[in-house]
Amino acid sequence: MKVLVCGAKGFIGGNISRALEQAGHEVIAGVSSRHAGTVPNSVVVDYSKDTSPQAWLPRLEQIDAVINAVGVLRTSRARPIEAVHQHTPIALWDACAQANIKKVIQISALGAETGNTLYASTKRAADHHLMALADGGKISYTILRPSIVFGKGGASSALFMNLAKLPFLILPKPVLRARVQPVSVLNLAEAIVALLGPSFVQQGVISCTGAESVLMSDFIASLRQQCGKRPASILPLPDSLSTLSARMGDLVPGVPWCTETMTMLATNNEDSCAEFQDLIGHTPVHYSELVANAWNT
Repeated sequence: MKVLVCGAKGFIGGNISRALEQAGHEVIAGVSSRHAGTVPNSVVVDYSKDTSPQAWLPRLEQIDAVINAVGVLRTSRARPIEAVHQHTPIALWDACAQANIKKVIQISALGAETGNTLYASTKRAADHHLMALADGGKISYTILRPSIVFGKGGASSALFMNLAKLPFLILPKPVLRARVQPVSVLNLAEAIVALLGPSFVQQGVISCTGAESVLMSDFIASLRQQCGKRPASILPLPDSLSTLSARMGDLVPGVPWCTETMTMLATNNEDSCAEFQDLIGHTPVHYSELVANAWNT
């Protein structure tokens, strides 16, 4: 198939593109202007400005399937989260309906349906628009909602690995106590390949999670153990200092730590992996094996 992968230079999109090419598909890489000319078989997309279907229709000629793997952790002037997560994907969905694209896959996020952060609400808006088009018989879709996606090249993965190397783990108490179910980026890419084969679900939302949920503190401790290090001391950050540090992060654009990040990390992020397991055909990687199977590969 000829597949347009939006966000093909990103962590998730890059892994998806490689898996699709290995499976014999032709990938058209949707990339930002800073990558123009550096990626073969690509089209330049401005995810902050291409908010009309007309901007997308020329890019969909002879395309069989579209995958949206674009995401930002927090908003910025260059990449406003409302445009990147909501307005641009909605324009893309409308263009796909007009162009009669048969297979559309949206990479959303676990917790998008109920989260009250800007990240969750904008992802949810794009998801719901896609569902509404499908309800009207205009499009077929699958929405994948992964928990924390772990693998080499991921910014959050690098953060967790750096935290795992410290002799002292200092994080807000709600973050340490939150339950997560990290999923290997390679398993997520497997799911995309499966969806472009006979396993394509006409309409549906699939939670993409690892084999077992775990406390955030225990997840980081497991990463440390997988790296061959002795257990670290855990020092919960008092609530007042947690709030202060997050608010300071709010004032510094580009810093990953902010109030919204703290809110997301302090929220349980887990679900059954049964449907995801059926899709990829085997048990997803367990969090205790992520370093060997997703980081060192």
